[in-house]
Amino acid sequence: MTETVTPEELAGLMRQNAGIPVEPVDLTDHPDTSFEEYGLDSLGLLGIVAALENRHGSTMPADAEKCRTPGEFLDLVNQTLTKSGA
Repeated sequence: MTETVTPEELAGLMRQNAGIPVEPVDLTDHPDTSFEEYGLDSLGLLGIVAALENRHGSTMPADAEKCRTPGEFLDLVNQTLTKSGA
């Protein structure tokens, strides 16, 4: 699978794994809004990283759970997926 993670997928994961109701358009229009402002803590982000690893069959970068914003997270994760050809 060579897909990238989209704002839609991230919004769904935030809802499923952390109970954070966020619209994909919010992540797209405001990529620099902190996860903290959305109510997502580091444990919730760690759950999202694990879900992505399972879904894409690829190990995410160690720094993924330290990302502070959706834009930073999507950039890092998608660079990793592109390089690995996942």
